[in-house]
Amino acid sequence: MNCMNRFTNPHTHNLKRRLWNFLLWKAGYYHDEKSLPKVPDQFHYPFSPLLLQEKEPKVMWIGHSTFLVEYSGVGILTDPIWSEYCSPIPFFGPRRLIPTPISIDELPQIDFVLISHNHYDHLDRKTVIALIRRFPTIQWVIPIGVKKWFKKIGIENTYELSWWKEISLQNEKNHLTITATPTQHFSGRGLFDGNTSLWNGYVVKMDGKTLYFAGDTGYNPHDFKEIGKKWGGFDLSLIPIGTYSPKEFMQPVHIGPEEAVLIHKEVQSKFSIGMHWKTFHLSDEPLQLPPYHLYLAMQKAHLPHKDFIPLDPGLYINW
Repeated sequence: MNCMNRFTNPHTHNLKRRLWNFLLWKAGYYHDEKSLPKVPDQFHYPFSPLLLQEKEPKVMWIGHSTFLVEYSGVGILTDPIWSEYCSPIPFFGPRRLIPTPISIDELPQIDFVLISHNHYDHLDRKTVIALIRRFPTIQWVIPIGVKKWFKKIGIENTYELSWWKEISLQNEKNHLTITATPTQHFSGRGLFDGNTSLWNGYVVKMDGKTLYFAGDTGYNPHDFKEIGKKWGGFDLSLIPIGTYSPKEFMQPVHIGPEEAVLIHKEVQSKFSIGMHWKTFHLSDEPLQLPPYHLYLAMQKAHLPHKDFIPLDPGLYINW
């Protein structure tokens, strides 16, 4: 996994992330628009949430890969980003296309934050600083190699994990265990730090409930089967469904709805929510395509649509 101080993916060695690949993408070489399904007029994903039970476990999609998960006195955020842009340059780069449905000041108590990797759309400096000011006791769970980034902004309460490593944490009301799981991706925030830190998914076990946060990932036929076998299924899985076109360029490090359904099955998820779509336009598929594509993939797999849904931002549902 670690070669010459750089992390690698064990199941693929060509991520197509060199400058040449990027230029080919922008020049249209990887174009696959004709193979994408068209969203019918007035399409609505076939799911109607039940009346929210406030005291039961609940989850809200904030946007992109950011979720607010609440369970039995525990508040968790995943890959939080509240900024207008996901870019190293303020006021430039991919811009947020949907507003955050809740402000940081409106958040309930946050005890733990899971960071999957250090890309700007998953690790946002402005958001991290705002969160630590509001919630000074947050415990940050991060991949190997990211601790130094937190130290630079004065945050010490971090736990670096490599794949399959587990840590036990607690707040005033509950205890949980968090395990880092493999993903197929890459890292880097500048020109010279590529893959010097790891990229993780996470499994969180707390008092009878198990959560799987897939992070940012491409698909391979090994990791997700192993995750499902190890834990025997999940009560809630958060799985990417966007940023997948053009397929030839994106597939090594991102998944579309078809691969997302495979992961849903292989990790034995009881209920999954799609993420990594609609918020920032980082690929070529139309912004509203992933829910319809997910609908088709679930239909093809003969699975109930209610088991894997695209959730509207700001809507709380129980899990």
